[in-house]
Amino acid sequence: MDLNPKLILLLLAALGLAGISLRRYLHTRQFIRRHNCQPVTRTFNKDPFLGLDILSGTIRAIKDHQVLQRGAALHHIHGNTLKAKELTSTIILTIEPENIKTILSLNFTDYSLGHRLEPFRPLLGEGIFNTDGAHWAESRALIRPSFARDQIADLTLLEALSIGTLKKSQGELGFADAFQYSQQAILTRSLLGPLNAVYRDRKAEECDRVCREFVQEFVEEAVRAAESRSEKEKETGSETKHKRIFSHELASRTSAKERIRNELLNVLLAGRDTTASLLANLFFVLAKNPAIWEKLRDEVAVLQNRPPTYDELRGLKYVEYCVNESLRLHPVVPRNGRKAIRDTVLPLGGGDDGLSPAFVPKGTVVAYYTYAMHRRTDIYGPDAEEFRPERWADGALRPRWGYLPFNGGPRICIGQRYALTEASYVLGRMVQEFRELESRDPGPWEENLSLTVCSRNGARVGLVR
Repeated sequence: MDLNPKLILLLLAALGLAGISLRRYLHTRQFIRRHNCQPVTRTFNKDPFLGLDILSGTIRAIKDHQVLQRGAALHHIHGNTLKAKELTSTIILTIEPENIKTILSLNFTDYSLGHRLEPFRPLLGEGIFNTDGAHWAESRALIRPSFARDQIADLTLLEALSIGTLKKSQGELGFADAFQYSQQAILTRSLLGPLNAVYRDRKAEECDRVCREFVQEFVEEAVRAAESRSEKEKETGSETKHKRIFSHELASRTSAKERIRNELLNVLLAGRDTTASLLANLFFVLAKNPAIWEKLRDEVAVLQNRPPTYDELRGLKYVEYCVNESLRLHPVVPRNGRKAIRDTVLPLGGGDDGLSPAFVPKGTVVAYYTYAMHRRTDIYGPDAEEFRPERWADGALRPRWGYLPFNGGPRICIGQRYALTEASYVLGRMVQEFRELESRDPGPWEENLSLTVCSRNGARVGLVR
C-alpha cells in the first residue's frame, strides 16, 4: 500500500521532534546528576499549563498599585526561590543573595540580557543598558571615564543644573512626558513578548521620535565641540584644559553619531528616573519622621550653612544612612532578571525543600526581586518594613549580596558613586535650608511602577525655614 507523501513527512517530523525531546531529556538527566542539583519545584501556580491565574493576579495587582507587595508576599508564603508559568514561558524567581551573586558574578557568562534588546531598541537603540558581549564592553569603556573621581568630586554643577526638559510650547509633546510614556511602552513590549509582532502603539512611536530628536541636538553640539577641541590641540601640540561634559567626552572617543545618541539615551534612562525616584521616596518618608530630620539638622550643622566639599559630604554619615535606608526600603530598580543561555545551576532553590542546588534550563528567565529581598527579616531584623537609618550605623549590618540597589558583578551600576553623591548633596543642602519638613500626604507610600519605582503621589511635603 502506497503511503501518502504528506503523511510520511508528518511522521518523519514527529519522529524528529521525538528524537530532539529524548536527547534533551537524557542531557538534562545527565546534567542534573553531574551537578547534583534538582529542579525548582516550589510554585504558586494553580494553572500549571499557561499560568493564567498568575496573569490575572498580576493584572489585579497592577490596578491596585501593589505589584511589589504581591511579589514580596508570594515569596514570604511559598519560599525564597520559586517557579512560575506565564503562558509559554517558565520563570524562576529568587530572593536568595547567593543565587543573585551566582547570576550576576560567579556564573556571569551563563546569562544574557538579550531578551531586553527588542523591547528597548525603539527608544534606546543599542547601548550599555540592553546589550551583551563586545558591544556592552565597548559601551562601558566609552562611558567609564566620565564617572572618574575628579568628575564626581566637582559638586558645583549640583547647585543649579537643568537642560530644560520641562519646557514646552502649548500643545507640544514635551521631552519629559514623551520619555515617561516611552518607558511605559518598553514595559508593555517586554510583557507582550512574541505578541509584539501584531501589536503597534503609535503614540509610543511618536514619543520615541521626540526623545531621539531631542537628544540628537546634544549629539550634534558634542561632535562640534570635540572637533573644535581636536583642532586646537593640533595647533598647540598639547591637550587643552576643558570642563568635562559627558556628551563631549563620548564624542571625543567615537565620531559615530548614532552610537553617541544611543549611549546618551541609555545613561539618561539609567540615571534620570532612578535618582529622581530615590529623592522622592526619601523625602516622602522623611516628611513623616521629624525626629530623623532633626538628627540630620544636627549633623549638617558642622558645615555652618555653606555647601559641603566632596570629602565633607562623604563624612556626613547619617545622611549616608538615610540614603542607604531609602534604597533598601524602596529600591528604585525593584526587580530585574537574566536569561540563561546554557543549562546552569543556582546554589539554592532546588527540590521540595528549596535547599538543594537548583537546575536552570537553557532559555529560562531568572528574575530576582530586590524589593522583596530587602525586606527579609532574617537579613534586616524584625523591623525590616520600617525606615530606620540607624540600622546602618557602625558597620554592624553587612548584608553583602542581600543589599543590591545598584546591581552587582561586572554589570554593577557604573554611576553608583555619582548617584549616591548627587542624592546625598541634595539631601544635605535641603536640610541646611529648611528647619522642618512636613508631610502633606496622609496616606502610606504607594508604588508607581514602570522600569523604576517611585512614590505614586510624588513627595507632597511642606518646607519650613
